[in-house]
Amino acid sequence: MLVPSVRMRPARRALRACLAAVTAAAATGVLGGCSSGPAGPSPSPPPSHSPVSPASSAPSGSATRQVVLDERAQGTTVRVTTGTLLVVRLHSTYWSTPAGSDPQVLTPLGGTTTATSTCPPGRGCGISSARFTTRRVGTAHVTARRASCGEAKRCSSGQERYDVTVTVTP
Repeated sequence: MLVPSVRMRPARRALRACLAAVTAAAATGVLGGCSSGPAGPSPSPPPSHSPVSPASSAPSGSATRQVVLDERAQGTTVRVTTGTLLVVRLHSTYWSTPAGSDPQVLTPLGGTTTATSTCPPGRGCGISSARFTTRRVGTAHVTARRASCGEAKRCSSGQERYDVTVTVTP
């Protein structure tokens, strides 16, 4: 007997929530208590994951660390070590491509905005993302802007700018 996919969603949400809790606990321990605050509503809801999540995408034997930020990291300070891959994913195509303020500290590796093909008009479904490598000890900001928070909807104060402070340590 086939079970409709609608019945599968609560189980997937529960699994995602559990994984997000584990990732958040790891991020707090690894990043020294980094906290996040809401950036306000966005036209498309972000997936269930932590705003700051360390992950290893390197082959075994390599120590490359990856930290992923999203709009819930807005207004926070993230502490990372040199050589960390920093990925910023903002869940709306209304965001500009995230940019770093100091290429000596955060070396850009590229960015893109990808729209979802099944998105209703005016929703801004998709992801605006950028990748950086932390090269030198110092502080830099990752910023992005948007003028619209939905179809013909101007952003409220505080919703139009994304800014995360990145402190790089040895």
